[in-house]
Amino acid sequence: MTRVIGTEAELREFVAPPPQFIAEKGVDRIDPQSRRFIELSPFFLLATSAEDGTCDVSPRGDPAGSVLVLDDRTLAFADRKGNGRLDSLRNILQRPRVGMVFMVPGSGDTVRVNGLARIVTGAPYLDRMALKGVTPQLAIEVVVEELFLHCARAFTRSRLWDTSTWPAKAEVPSAGTIAKSISGADIEAQAIDDALAVAAQDAY
Repeated sequence: MTRVIGTEAELREFVAPPPQFIAEKGVDRIDPQSRRFIELSPFFLLATSAEDGTCDVSPRGDPAGSVLVLDDRTLAFADRKGNGRLDSLRNILQRPRVGMVFMVPGSGDTVRVNGLARIVTGAPYLDRMALKGVTPQLAIEVVVEELFLHCARAFTRSRLWDTSTWPAKAEVPSAGTIAKSISGADIEAQAIDDALAVAAQDAY
């Protein structure tokens, strides 16, 4: 029979408390080696939430080094062209606390950041964020409240970077196929894929 877990005490029936060095592993600054990891990361996940409690996780990708470490408490990244929904940015306006998970290709480790975000324009570093000659108009600054290393277990179990486990490309539904399935639109999936491919070329 399904049992709904409702308290931490109930959780601890199944999960033992972590060792002290893990329980207290977070810091409120960007240490030198975490900075190196962040600067090598071309991809991170950005978690935000709205006033009504709904949550969103957005993938963010740029060439490595595009996330700027402004000081030992603050990092910044550009807002690039997207789908125009502004999910993350609207959430930040409502509830500025965010979570970030930084990844480096081939590494099973991740650096996680929880912090306080704000959206800025006219910042002096925006020119450093330019890609293909396009300077972003907006950036998001995050003041670190907690930073910690997350171990490689998820990557080990998933074998994410092991290309021998990757499905054949033909087996994975394309973006157009998924979009057509979601929307029920009377349009061929290939036409959606072609439109998205054109949009991707203008992603800066």
